[in-house]
Amino acid sequence: MNTSLLCSASAIDPQIAARAGKGDHLAFSQLYDQSSTVLFSLAVRILGSREGAAEILQSVYVEVWRKAVRYDVGRGTPITWLLTLTRSRAIDRLRASGPRVLRQDGSSDGVENAPTGEFEAPADQALRTVISKILAELPQAQRQTIELSYYEGLSPVEIATRLSQPLDTVIARLKLGMSKLRESLYAYWEQDKSA
Repeated sequence: MNTSLLCSASAIDPQIAARAGKGDHLAFSQLYDQSSTVLFSLAVRILGSREGAAEILQSVYVEVWRKAVRYDVGRGTPITWLLTLTRSRAIDRLRASGPRVLRQDGSSDGVENAPTGEFEAPADQALRTVISKILAELPQAQRQTIELSYYEGLSPVEIATRLSQPLDTVIARLKLGMSKLRESLYAYWEQDKSA
C-alpha cells in the first residue's frame, strides 16, 4: 500500500489553507481536492445522510473561504482543523435534529458501515479498512465508547448515562481505547514505510 496516498490529506501544506482564506482560487481548489473526500466521508458517517453531509461540507468550505486567515499553523495541521470544523458542524446538526437511533443490539454503526462510493479515493478506502480492523480488535466496550464519543458527539457523562456505567469507567475506556488506536495506527504506518 502506498503511504503517500494513505497520508495525502495529512500532507496539505499549511500555506495552502492560509492562501485559500485570502481569496487565492488555486489554493482553495487544491485544499478542496486534497480534503473533500475525507471530510465528506466523516460527515456521512456522523449524519448517516449523503445530502446532509454535502450541506455540511458546503458550509465548512464557505467558512474556510471566508475565515481561513484564522487558521493557526502552530495549533495543528490543516486536515486536523478541517476535520474539527466538519465534525463540529455535523454534531451540531445531529443535536438540532434530536437523538440518534441505535441499532437493536445497542451499539452504534461502526466505521465499516459508512457509505462508500464515487466520493471515496483509494487512500480513504485503505485507511477505512485499517481503522475498521483496528477498531474491531478493540474490546467491545472500548470501541462502543469511542464510537459514541466521536461519531455521536456525546460527552463522557452522556455516555455513562446511556450505557448505565460509572463515569470513571467510561473515561478509562475512552483513554485506553484511543491509546490503543493511536499505537496501532502508528505501528501500521511505520511498517508500511519500511515495506
